Amino acid sequence: MKILVTGGAGFIGSHLVDRLVEEGHEVIVIDDLSSGNRENVNSKAMLIIRDIVDDVEDVFKEGIDYVFHLAAQMNVRVSLDNPEKDAKINILGGLNIIKNCVRYNVKKMIFSSTGGAIYSSKAEIPCDENSEAKPESPYGLAKLTIENYLRIMESTRGLNYCALRYANVYGPRQNAKGEAGVVSIFISNFLNGRESVVFGDGEQTRDYVFVNDVVDANIIAMEKNLKGAFNVGTGIEVSVNEIANKINKLMKDSGKIIHGKAVIGELRRNALDANKLKSEGWSLNNDLDEGLKKTVEWFKKNLF
Repeated sequence: MKILVTGGAGFIGSHLVDRLVEEGHEVIVIDDLSSGNRENVNSKAMLIIRDIVDDVEDVFKEGIDYVFHLAAQMNVRVSLDNPEKDAKINILGGLNIIKNCVRYNVKKMIFSSTGGAIYSSKAEIPCDENSEAKPESPYGLAKLTIENYLRIMESTRGLNYCALRYANVYGPRQNAKGEAGVVSIFISNFLNGRESVVFGDGEQTRDYVFVNDVVDANIIAMEKNLKGAFNVGTGIEVSVNEIANKINKLMKDSGKIIHGKAVIGELRRNALDANKLKSEGWSLNNDLDEGLKKTVEWFKKNLF
């Protein structure tokens, strides 16, 4: 198959590109390298450096079978401080990709959505796909907006799609510069002797899922032709304090953890029920302790 991966130089996208290349597909990557890294891109994939808001029609004219849309502004805090920037990338950029998928008869668009920011703060934990979608940040709202555009384009234009609602994804290659991902930020800080800031009391919980398991979900979404929205998570709540302490233990207690002001707009609790996806053959192959160990080992080898 000829497959386009937007954001394919980024954390999750580059792991997905590796898997697609390994399975023998022809892969094209669109990435503006604002948070991705050229070195992340598999040498057998074609990299086109471009913003998803810009004209990408020439890429689609070559004939694309499947599109994995991962390119995004990823930070909830950035979306709160600069909702216009978030909307430009996550909504207008997403619509640009959707428009071309429809125009050039792409077989399917698989969208990287969010389960961590899309559900209501009052929803029962763990959230399933029928839980109320009531985002409390522009980031979550933008992801839900693209899901709704995809739903409408399916019913009016026949665009086949699947939206994967990720929990907090972590693993090797994750950006450690503050764009997103407390795991990578904490590891980087500990390795470099910097303080790690836990916002609020640190008892807010998240569902942490390893990147390889997320890649598995994307492959299943393509190969089994999944339709609609699917959660991708473990269903297990883990506090930020616990994550920080687990990483510090793996780092031989080398880090210093301090507390900062709580961030408005972030959920207090979150975990995702992924039984719908599991019924399609997906499974978790990496528990938190194993995944954190692999991630720490990667950062130790690649940060110095």
